[in-house]
Amino acid sequence: MLAALVGEIVSNYSNVLMMFGFAITATAPALLLSKMISPKKRNNPVKFLPMECGQVPKGEGRTHFMMQYYAYVLMFVVFDVMAIFLYSWGSTILNLERTATLPIIIFLGIMFAAMAFALYQSKRRNIW
Repeated sequence: MLAALVGEIVSNYSNVLMMFGFAITATAPALLLSKMISPKKRNNPVKFLPMECGQVPKGEGRTHFMMQYYAYVLMFVVFDVMAIFLYSWGSTILNLERTATLPIIIFLGIMFAAMAFALYQSKRRNIW
């Protein structure tokens, strides 16, 4: 009984384990090859200087974040998360029960509320 249960659990995660194995076999040769062909001498003092596009930076390294991009960032995160969940929900919608639409409607309501908040913040701060 226990062996059958363990076998069922392992078969449920076999696709994930195969993807993990593929990720390791795909990245390991690239990492090993880069390690083999990289230069061995590492005591070049110029390599440890802070550079920006080949130029030595001037001025202070810390600057203020421009708040005009705050609304863009919030809306990107909202649409990104929404796209991930809507894709997985939409790909299985034909196999789901009718009651599965209520949670996605609640989810969309929360996401659109977050987007409305981002638009409100941008209007309040006169960003756009």
